[in-house]
Amino acid sequence: MIALLEAGELSARDLSRYLGIREKEVYAHLGHIARSIEAQGKKVVIRPSRCHNCGYIFSDRRRFTRPGRCPRCKDTRLETPLFRIG
Repeated sequence: MIALLEAGELSARDLSRYLGIREKEVYAHLGHIARSIEAQGKKVVIRPSRCHNCGYIFSDRRRFTRPGRCPRCKDTRLETPLFRIG
């Protein structure tokens, strides 16, 4: 998973397809990866979710999981966050 994230930005769904694991498992692994690569001076960079309806960007969100709905307009059509190692 680390090699995939170093190669480019991927969503949790993309990672689950490449690795053959469930999407929920990807989120658990991302937390472990973030802690283990910190010693190397690297970090998991998150491109945050964005609402398709009003354009709200979840820039303050630190969790790896996808938000359920937009706090501004309450719409549930959201872009999935993308992850990479930088």
